[in-house]
Amino acid sequence: MTNTIPSQIHEILDQRFGCDSLVALATVWEGKPFVRPVNAFYEDGAFYMITNAKSKKMEHMKKDPVAAVCGDWFTGHGTGENLGHVRREENEEIAGKLRAVFQEWYDNGHVDEEDPNTCILKISLTDGVLFDHGKRYEFSCGQEK
Repeated sequence: MTNTIPSQIHEILDQRFGCDSLVALATVWEGKPFVRPVNAFYEDGAFYMITNAKSKKMEHMKKDPVAAVCGDWFTGHGTGENLGHVRREENEEIAGKLRAVFQEWYDNGHVDEEDPNTCILKISLTDGVLFDHGKRYEFSCGQEK
């Protein structure tokens, strides 16, 4: 793992979100929170989404990269990063995973890889709270509480 999330928490996050997952993504614009549902994929301490560079969420992230994600008994904070166009050479590995994970809807007109604004959004987790089988797991900067 490139992130320092404790292995037990990482394993649970991978089981729950290492597939096409609907999560709530929150951003901040001028001190006001905005939240929307997005399809996301978790891997190695981060959530990945396919979006458009001109979307409101990306406009928000450009000004303030702070973000939050929430779903399936997990909530976490992180930092958003636009990885650029989905076909960038640097994105080849993660883009291939996203195409496979999102295959049910990826090619149905929802994603236009020809559009130079189609990009990958990465939310790198900084802290979070996870519930699993009656146990609460909390992490921050890699330290389980």
